[in-house]
Amino acid sequence: MASQKINKIIIQLATYCFLIGLSIIILYPLSIALLTAFQKGNTPAFYLDFSRELTLENFQILFFKEQYFIWFGNTLKIAVTTMVLQVAVVVLAGYAYSRYRFAGRKQTLLFFLLIQMIPSMAALTSFYVLATLLKVLDQWWFLTILYVGGGIPMNIWLMKGYFDTVPREIDESGRIDGAGHLRIFWQLILPLVRPMIAVQALWAFMGPFGDFLLAKFLLRSPGSLTLAVALQRYVTDQKNLQYGLFSAGSILIAIPIALLFFVLQKNFVSGLTAGGTKG
Repeated sequence: MASQKINKIIIQLATYCFLIGLSIIILYPLSIALLTAFQKGNTPAFYLDFSRELTLENFQILFFKEQYFIWFGNTLKIAVTTMVLQVAVVVLAGYAYSRYRFAGRKQTLLFFLLIQMIPSMAALTSFYVLATLLKVLDQWWFLTILYVGGGIPMNIWLMKGYFDTVPREIDESGRIDGAGHLRIFWQLILPLVRPMIAVQALWAFMGPFGDFLLAKFLLRSPGSLTLAVALQRYVTDQKNLQYGLFSAGSILIAIPIALLFFVLQKNFVSGLTAGGTKG
């Protein structure tokens, strides 16, 4: 008994040490970014310095002297459009692959899996050449199409797998009651897969906010840039490094993502289908 208690204490201590260390790894760079964003003037590097005066100067420069609202609007427009289109396609395709049998079903699923093995960076040149040939370089909607297309293959697999967990007895009970395919999908199946739909929506929304390479290749004019591309210039110009502006702009990126997370968090619950065929 004594040895079991000691082992339990050791396991709990190791767990707490791991969680504390993980928290430090996460909170330390976040603290540096927050402090740098509110420090007056330009800081020489990213480090914790509590001696400098705190001010809203960096945010004022972004709002009134830079094109931050334009960059933010461009990114938000792309993110919302990507989220809506990608979720719609993935949900419909995932349901079709889960519930129906048709010619080429296994082959297309295998094709989607193979596509994911190709690094996205390998297609950057192809995307640029395609945009140049179609004369859609610097067009936000073309970038949105690439985001949607890039997220479809693997997410269809994930969505199909989640649809597979929904008992088919629910479909059969709907057919017995006279419901058609659309009604079964919309009223019976779709409410049970809301957790995965919420995850898909959050992932699709976050993508344009964090992507840099693809947007850097396809967007050129200052008025069409996304936040990731626009803020990058604050830390790459060696003659005019502005870590404060970069940190302030980066912190603001988290606001729409956090808001969407809080809106969708009630749907991040697994096991909604448990007992779906009971009663």
